[in-house]
Amino acid sequence: MLKEFRDFLIKGNVVDMAVGFIFGAAFATLIKSLVTNIIMPPIGLLLGRVDFSQLFISLDGNSYATLADLEKVGAPAIKFGLFVNDTISFVILGFVMFMFIKSYNKLKKEDIVVAKTKVCSECAMEIPVAAKKCGHCGNTAV
Repeated sequence: MLKEFRDFLIKGNVVDMAVGFIFGAAFATLIKSLVTNIIMPPIGLLLGRVDFSQLFISLDGNSYATLADLEKVGAPAIKFGLFVNDTISFVILGFVMFMFIKSYNKLKKEDIVVAKTKVCSECAMEIPVAAKKCGHCGNTAV
């Protein structure tokens, strides 16, 4: 049973998948940090010093100065500023993944080489794949 599990791990590319998952999670964290700490502050500045992470609507009818104050009392809220940040993170991550997959597929296509010639079974000369007869020796069993 242990041998079967080991074989499953090796043949099923579980290690490759785990590394990809961990790399993807780390990359998502990096993109989130990029949006929160680098992209959104200048956008907020251009829009009149808006801190998107502090944009919320309190649902209990009270007014709170910051999101931390609201969360301290446990009041329900619609945190639309955080949603905007997360949406931008998702779009950037999606675009980067699209570009990665597009590049990967391009490299994968370049690896596939379509044979344009074959070797004659009689004289061992290269002839076009579509040839019905060898142009060198006349063999028809190509």
